[in-house]
Amino acid sequence: MSFDPKLLQLYAVTDRQWTGRQTLIQQLEAALQGGVTLVQLREKDLDDAAFLAEAREVVALCHRYGVPCLINDNLPVALAAGADGVHVGQEDQPVADIRRQVGPDFLIGATAKTLDQALAAQAAGADYLGVGACFPSPTKPNAKGITREALADICAAVSLPVVAIGGITLQNARQLQGVGMAGLAVISALFASPDITTAARDLLALSRHLTEGGAP
Repeated sequence: MSFDPKLLQLYAVTDRQWTGRQTLIQQLEAALQGGVTLVQLREKDLDDAAFLAEAREVVALCHRYGVPCLINDNLPVALAAGADGVHVGQEDQPVADIRRQVGPDFLIGATAKTLDQALAAQAAGADYLGVGACFPSPTKPNAKGITREALADICAAVSLPVVAIGGITLQNARQLQGVGMAGLAVISALFASPDITTAARDLLALSRHLTEGGAP
């Protein structure tokens, strides 16, 4: 499957940490109304039954907006929920193993923090790479950072589209202009906002400016 890089322009990763005033589903719908282009459902603390029930609801919501939904690090849940793909980290199920099970039309994203990891994920059959952490992240405070130069090197070395992730905000994202990324992956910049729909619109406009050279 040829993965359209524009699907990465505003990549939303869910995080239950920011729920409270709204449910996760309500937050996600507000983000979709603002123009999110791809959703990754990330749940680290739910059992598989609860994760699957939520995933089915989230996939249905995303598809109503014409937006792909990927599941973080749980292939059985992704397949059972009718998700469009999965995203895996370096310690998760290997990309090559997943690709053998699902065929070419199931989307696989892979986290890469080094050039070697990026090239290995590409060779294994990933559709896109998530590269970071670009900035200190409140979601993953202990995440290993990556320099702007290293991000640019990865973007130049692979043929896959790359989404930048890790602590990205409206205020710091412009520092990534010119690295060759396809889009921005955001968590707290979106879901911690008091107005998620407006935050999504602003982040999408900025991402288009950074990746296409259009006016923000």
